[in-house]
Amino acid sequence: MKDQPEQDTTAEAAVAEGTARVAVRVRGLWKRFGEQVAVSGVDLDVPAGRFIGLVGPNGAGKTTTLSMITGLLRPDSGTVEIAGKDVWRDPVAVKARIGVLPEGLRLFERLSGRELLTYIGQLRGLPGEEVDRRANQLLDVLDLSGAQHKLVVDYSTGMRKKTGLAAALLHNPEVLFLDEPFEGVDPVSAQTIRGVLERYTASGATVVFSSHVMELVESLCDWVAVMASGRIRAHGPLAEVRGDADSLQDAFLGLVGVRGNPAGNRLDWLGGGA
Repeated sequence: MKDQPEQDTTAEAAVAEGTARVAVRVRGLWKRFGEQVAVSGVDLDVPAGRFIGLVGPNGAGKTTTLSMITGLLRPDSGTVEIAGKDVWRDPVAVKARIGVLPEGLRLFERLSGRELLTYIGQLRGLPGEEVDRRANQLLDVLDLSGAQHKLVVDYSTGMRKKTGLAAALLHNPEVLFLDEPFEGVDPVSAQTIRGVLERYTASGATVVFSSHVMELVESLCDWVAVMASGRIRAHGPLAEVRGDADSLQDAFLGLVGVRGNPAGNRLDWLGGGA
């Protein structure tokens, strides 16, 4: 499979011809930290109304890319447009249209879950009654109603992730960005989050989430971008990127140049007792 495969599917051709909506358009995105190049010239058109997976090994540049796309980190060069608005020229308009759940999210821990959502709603300029209505529904659907008056500092990892997701969804964004949303989350909470995201994309909204768990991406996403060493190696509908491989995991390993782990063959002392 070639890097940056030709856009020959119906969906990809529609994006190229401008007949399909583009949720996120990235051009020439670069970011360096000292001598290290974290992101090197990313170009990407993300179609709207899809469940998008940004996949890659640890250190591939996924978090840095998402941070620049969402306006959390200024790129060294390049442009990003979301819903037709430039992220850095029109940040207020963009941030009104997106929801973000970053990795390592820090919440206001001395607020309760309910208070946190009320505060976020006020920051977003939503009417008080509408904030209460949406918060009630989100707390119920995410199975947080019973803990809504507990302080966030006492929440488990799964509860924090669900609370962060509720805060990101409260203003009904057009595009939702999630960085490793299932990391450290128990299976019950993960299933709850998954159900909410599937319902959200079914309404026509766009979800972009990063992960290094190929099985999860393959079960959730219908469009993927594979990233390694700061570059997009392949992108498009899941079936196209997977190609003739048995799974997305196999296709991914081929794209990033991994052919097994020969180093493991040298650990002849490992296992089998003393």
